[in-house]
Amino acid sequence: MVLSMDRWVGKVAVVTGTSAGIGSAIAELLVKRGLVVAGLARRKERTEKLAAELTGEKGKLHAVRCDVTKEEDVVEAFAWVRDNLGPIHVLVNNAGLEQATDLIDGDTEKWKKVLDTNILGLCIATREAVRDMTANGVDGHVININSIIGHKVFYFPKVNMYPATKFAVTALAETLRHEINRNNLKIKITSLSPGFVTSELMNASYGREVALADLNMDFDPFLNPDDIAHAVEYALSTPPHVQVSEITVRPVGERF
Repeated sequence: MVLSMDRWVGKVAVVTGTSAGIGSAIAELLVKRGLVVAGLARRKERTEKLAAELTGEKGKLHAVRCDVTKEEDVVEAFAWVRDNLGPIHVLVNNAGLEQATDLIDGDTEKWKKVLDTNILGLCIATREAVRDMTANGVDGHVININSIIGHKVFYFPKVNMYPATKFAVTALAETLRHEINRNNLKIKITSLSPGFVTSELMNASYGREVALADLNMDFDPFLNPDDIAHAVEYALSTPPHVQVSEITVRPVGERF
């Protein structure tokens, strides 16, 4: 099997959650490989900063303000991409959120925020991307950034809604694959499940600079966001007839 990113050069990719961490790393790598990337994020200024740093690379990054928990934001963002950049060939559903709460004594608003971000936001973005791919006859690729927690539940204090949403991402990827086959489309779907990655996700979830020791959990060793970006590159590099349905990436020595 020959791996190559050549067929994506000059094509449009949408990546959600590009203001930091995995999303930022994915956007950067795709730009360096020659794609035109629409980086969707609530903190647009962070994506704009990355875009400036990538000036002169083979591709280009465009920052688009979007809160994936708001359907109107997602629909407007995809309309902007279509009108200004062209047909969408790649979607990376990366935006994700944890919230510090429990199931036994949980905060309903926090539950809703996690569900709206990790499940409904992903579904709306996928719908918009697949509609565009279908309308333009594009043999595209949808990649969901999942988690090992989307396949087996481990105990992480105060993030008890998060595994449920990631199990949903696993099911949604398979459901989408069946729907794509039913409609005789040539769109690929990949679920990419990392182990623990160093990023701002934990800090954003707890609303403060949290020390991992505070959770009484031993997360070491870690993956880096670049590791996940290269896994995305691998999935995209496969020949048109090859679909990598699931990728699991763990750091060597991970104990979960």
